[in-house]
Amino acid sequence: MAGRIALVVGSILFSLIMLELGVRALDGWNALVHWPNLVVQARTLSWARGDNSRAVPDPRLGFVGRPNYVSSDGSLSYDAHSFRVTPTPEGVALDEPPILVVGDSYAHGDEVADAETWPAHLQALLHRRVVNAAMSGYGIDQMVLRAAMVSPDVKPAAIVLSFIADDARRAEMKRVWGAEKPYFELVNGELVERNVPVPPSPAPASTLDIWQRLFGWSRLLDTVLESQGWKYEWQVDYARVLPRGTGVKLACPLFERLAEIGVPTLVVAEYDPYHWQNDDWRKVTRATDDAILACAGKAGLATLDLSPTIDAGVAKRGLWTIYRRSHPGPAGTELAAHRIAEEVQKLHIPTSAR
Repeated sequence: MAGRIALVVGSILFSLIMLELGVRALDGWNALVHWPNLVVQARTLSWARGDNSRAVPDPRLGFVGRPNYVSSDGSLSYDAHSFRVTPTPEGVALDEPPILVVGDSYAHGDEVADAETWPAHLQALLHRRVVNAAMSGYGIDQMVLRAAMVSPDVKPAAIVLSFIADDARRAEMKRVWGAEKPYFELVNGELVERNVPVPPSPAPASTLDIWQRLFGWSRLLDTVLESQGWKYEWQVDYARVLPRGTGVKLACPLFERLAEIGVPTLVVAEYDPYHWQNDDWRKVTRATDDAILACAGKAGLATLDLSPTIDAGVAKRGLWTIYRRSHPGPAGTELAAHRIAEEVQKLHIPTSAR
């Protein structure tokens, strides 16, 4: 019996080794010779860390855009204040004071150029300067902090905060994409900020779990995970410090803090493409977004759910016309901008200083 078990195990191991070598052979000689840990490699190349990344550490927010950064292809740039550049349409005089946008990668405009983000479109539609202080990877906690920190200098006429459902989960973390961040806890009903000043981010290899250490080198496993859509969760470096569901509960006191800034504010629910691909995920995002929007309304903030707008766009033009990979493409950002502009115009915004 023991011999049969050993033979089966040996056969399985031999087959896996041959499959691993086969996958590597398809990638060329270099893949056969070099066997680095692919999880460490991916984390080292993260947009959120490294001397050449587009993000830099920040002691209060965890990370912000690199000041005066321009990507190699020129499509993404930040100004001296770490804000995403919103190009001024030629021949258009922009009203002041500006609209301040805070949010995650959807408001930031990942996968589109500076002029194609919805904040840039919003600026062109309203003829009012828009400051895009959104940043890839932010949780709702960082968005509210960002708005409170920059408002005294920006002196916005209005604030637009944009979120997706996953931003509530990020508020439960002390580290996202390998970068340390602040987080909040509710203590006796009061928000208490933790992990500040935000410490340096750990070395990519230092946070691997046992399975990533043992199998992170496998191109076969990497290929299988990618084909099943599991590679992202396998490689991403998150550190949870709060129980699941806490991020949604934090939304109410966070929006109360946002309301204390004292300017008209619109909270916008955006959606990733998986909302239209997976019924189970759609139920989760729907429940999460409804709860977050309810918190915003309770705090006296205006709200906008973009789901019906995107639904109509997807039905008319197709999902992958509205989206690129994980974020809206130019058609999606333009669609969002027109709907957001309609709601912003309903806010009581001061008239132009010109």
